[in-house]
Amino acid sequence: MTTSTTPAPSRRVRVRAPRLQGRGWLNTGGRPLDLETLRGRIVLLDFWTFCCVNCLHVLDELRPVEAEFADTLVVVGVHSPKFEHETDPDALRAAVERYDVHHPVLDDPQLLTWQAYAARAWPTLAVVDPEGYVVAQLSGEGHADGLRSLLRELVAEHEAKGTLRRGDAPYVPPPREDTPLRFPGKVLPLPGRDGGEPTLLVSDTARHRLVELAVDAESVVRTIGDGTRGLVDGDPATARFGEPQGLALLPAEVAARVGYDVVVADSVGHCLRGVRLADGRVTTVAGTGEQLRERAGGGPALAQPLSTPWDVTWFDGQVVVAMAGLHQLWAFDPAPEPADGVVRVLAGTSAEGLRDGAAEHAWFAQTSGLAVSADGTRLWLADSETSALRWVERADLGDPAAPAPDRSAPEVTDTRLANAAAAAGPGYVVGTGVGSGLFDFGHVDGRGGVDGPARLQHPLGVAVLADGSVAVADTYNGAVRRYDPSTQEVTTLANGLAEPSDVVVDPADPSLLLVVASASHEVVRVRLPREAARIDTGARRTQRPPTPVAPGPVRLEVAFVPPSGQKLDDRWGDPSRLSVSATPPELLAEGAGSGAGLGRDLVLAGPPGAEGVLHVSVQAAACDGDPVTGEVPEHAACHLYQQDWGIPVVLSESGTNRCDLDLRGV
Repeated sequence: MTTSTTPAPSRRVRVRAPRLQGRGWLNTGGRPLDLETLRGRIVLLDFWTFCCVNCLHVLDELRPVEAEFADTLVVVGVHSPKFEHETDPDALRAAVERYDVHHPVLDDPQLLTWQAYAARAWPTLAVVDPEGYVVAQLSGEGHADGLRSLLRELVAEHEAKGTLRRGDAPYVPPPREDTPLRFPGKVLPLPGRDGGEPTLLVSDTARHRLVELAVDAESVVRTIGDGTRGLVDGDPATARFGEPQGLALLPAEVAARVGYDVVVADSVGHCLRGVRLADGRVTTVAGTGEQLRERAGGGPALAQPLSTPWDVTWFDGQVVVAMAGLHQLWAFDPAPEPADGVVRVLAGTSAEGLRDGAAEHAWFAQTSGLAVSADGTRLWLADSETSALRWVERADLGDPAAPAPDRSAPEVTDTRLANAAAAAGPGYVVGTGVGSGLFDFGHVDGRGGVDGPARLQHPLGVAVLADGSVAVADTYNGAVRRYDPSTQEVTTLANGLAEPSDVVVDPADPSLLLVVASASHEVVRVRLPREAARIDTGARRTQRPPTPVAPGPVRLEVAFVPPSGQKLDDRWGDPSRLSVSATPPELLAEGAGSGAGLGRDLVLAGPPGAEGVLHVSVQAAACDGDPVTGEVPEHAACHLYQQDWGIPVVLSESGTNRCDLDLRGV
């Protein structure tokens, strides 16, 4: 939150790009970079953090842009960590390989460059022209088309001026280690086929394939997928996945009906895939391969785009999908013919945060791991960005501990979403076992609940134990934790694991857990201890300096300038929407809720020194067309731009009375 530097259309302000500061560089062969040596090239700074699914979307969006402008554009990733684990240089080095980053990366654990460029959200993009001036700042994802338009203009302008310098990018690929698995994501025990031994199916995420292992969790039985990123159906030798994650075994009667046994969450492919175990054949059963960027109620499975499905499980007569890219849960109803399958929203508004209650009004944050209670009535989920363990039940179960469904929450304004949820059959209710919000984390055992001291750090997997308690793959703490619903107590079962991303009970021995140690590229067995440990290394909060804000009236403005060749689509009213809330809620005395427009008058309340977080969510729609003449091309497309901000603030009499944010400021 700063005074806006976005110029009015009638004048042009030239802002010199601040220097790049940090701890070190990756993907440069050990050589540091600076903007002076890159002068003459267009530089795109991508402020990201490897926990953030939206940042991962931007990495994929930038790949074709980098290829198109290979001799004029230098992309520099500025890694600005949210979680403590992400400040570990070895963890960052692993993430750069895991997500196939092919450009230089600045390691900025102290957020020096982040603050110099006034970044306010993950992800943020800043464009520096060949003369070293910042010419655009973009928040969120979905900017690829607008970036291409801007880059073409900059290339033409600076080529004409003689200030453009073409050449190769300064990227130097790091050495790659060869292991049987590479950053595996999830594991699924499989029953023996034709009387044979049981096996383990593992999503070999970074190698874009599935690997079936023997019960020793080491010997490879077969692979499914050719190991190349893509979306191709077919036999095991030719099929292609895109960073597959979650795996779900269908009930036998359902598998016999639909013709496949396992559903795969193909995260970068934005699809669900079906795998027939008899011959390993792969079929796409939901999704189009395109990423969904707006709210949707669902529809025919093969016609409905999805967004980064991360895990899947069978619950309440349907496949439930942890739709990480939309911060929601979806349901998939398979059919004998893939074209007849249906997907729909099960829970979540797509707002990012932690809010319990009726499923259609709940907030999630990067839903990532799923498991079902032994009696099939409760779905447990790892909600990674809130470092939370959440649960979902049917609202008609009458659980006295469940929060009452709130059918009147003002933040829900998308009638299509509400109608789809209402038509989906019985309603669901959402609760929280461990976790308190987007910016609170740590390794603390003790009482759970939203008010308890217990803390996790970016968990990715869950499993239900024989006694009804829940094991959590507490990924960024390198631990397996246990939550007991009967006492609400959190303890530690195992420690010292390398980014555990999934955990399941070993079907051959319930005293053992199968844990996917993703960063050490293996599946390991961990014995349940007789007594769990109690650990307290301290609670943490995301370290972003709070912005001093004056109590009382505050003006919020979001800058949005459509790319060249696009104009705001106002044919059906204001094409923008702004939602504002706060943690704690009493921080925001006036201005909460959703409405049209890109600006709003707020009133902040509280004593000097009071801290909190402003949650701002914005959407703006622009369509192809001439903004001056209004002419629209024959095959015009519309584009949705959106972003969520969580802005730490502290009340101070000397603080600012403006909050200026860039959705797309140029």
